[in-house]
Amino acid sequence: MAYKMEQTMRWYGPNDPVSLRDILQAGATGIVTALHHIPNGEVWSPEEIQIRKETIEKAGLTWSVVESVPVHERIKTRTGNYLELIENYKQTIRNLADAGIHTLCYNFMPILDWTRTELFHTLPNGAKALLYEKKAVQAFDLFILKRAGAEADYTPEEIKEVKSYYDSLTPEKHQLIIDNILKGLPGSEIGYTMEEFREMLMTYDGINAEKLAKHLQLFLDAIVPVAEENRVYLAIHPDDPPFPLFGLPRVVSVAADARRIITDQPSPYNGLTFCTGSYGVRADNDLPAMVAEFGKHIHFIHLRSTRRLENGDFFEDNHLDGNVPMVAVIDEILKVQEQRGKSLPMRPDHGHQMLDDLNKKTNAGYSAIGRLKGLAEIRGVETALLYTKAK
Repeated sequence: MAYKMEQTMRWYGPNDPVSLRDILQAGATGIVTALHHIPNGEVWSPEEIQIRKETIEKAGLTWSVVESVPVHERIKTRTGNYLELIENYKQTIRNLADAGIHTLCYNFMPILDWTRTELFHTLPNGAKALLYEKKAVQAFDLFILKRAGAEADYTPEEIKEVKSYYDSLTPEKHQLIIDNILKGLPGSEIGYTMEEFREMLMTYDGINAEKLAKHLQLFLDAIVPVAEENRVYLAIHPDDPPFPLFGLPRVVSVAADARRIITDQPSPYNGLTFCTGSYGVRADNDLPAMVAEFGKHIHFIHLRSTRRLENGDFFEDNHLDGNVPMVAVIDEILKVQEQRGKSLPMRPDHGHQMLDDLNKKTNAGYSAIGRLKGLAEIRGVETALLYTKAK
């Protein structure tokens, strides 16, 4: 029997410009969403979960994956009332399972969730894409945030180049960099003022990559037994971007990190969200090989392609272009599904703002038409590979 990926799309709730009807018309059957209105650390009540689930089901869709239940910063730093917050997390897992939702995506990125410096970067064809500009992040770190000790992370040549870049910024671009880094992008856990961000950075003083990885292991030691009891698959999302920012460590960036996470807590319910765009920013990540190695621990899939530039920038490319060998990745996913005897939920992650969506207000990376295009391309690749295998 050939197993196709379960086609899903992310939905940000009732205020999302892309409606459930739009997603249904795109051909997806599953919804990936979260209760963004519930403050970080609080329990998701059965009542709130049921309201969201019923809304989705009335539209003819299924709530397939939770993305995400945020991990509170005090859990990551193991400070304050972190034990209480872990208990809240456990209860949310139980409540989701009781509602029939058994896949939970989360991340362990310190303070900032996914980071981009330009949300509507114009491509040569007029479409708009998400862009990460390395010098903009460095300028923020050195000359806007003025992080203590930041100079030690850069060479004198880099500092000189970044200073020149910073001096050339228009007031509008200066403010845009601040807004995009601090205010939080779609799905991010929280936004910060400059002073709040500086204060949050201080809470990570003395926490290096080794210590943060240990904190992640201890968190999983606490919640995996609850996930097992309730048959909830935990799927950690990789760092985005997959390298340290602002002196903060990242511990879910490369294959060795995924291997460590699975080895430290070897439960079938402890696994990965395999995001090709995040892992693909690193040239040292062999994506098809990672799918083959970690396949039985992949519980959720994000398919998108990023293109790396020589200066350290990257942008969101078309789903079948960029640096992600998408056809080879999907081929490996199909093999994994056959081995496991099940379909895995997949969503076409991010997409260009294009065509009529250029005239609409959309969540950056989450317009309807760009993701529809990505889903159609992915669906085509999958169909062709399955046809070839069946011959």
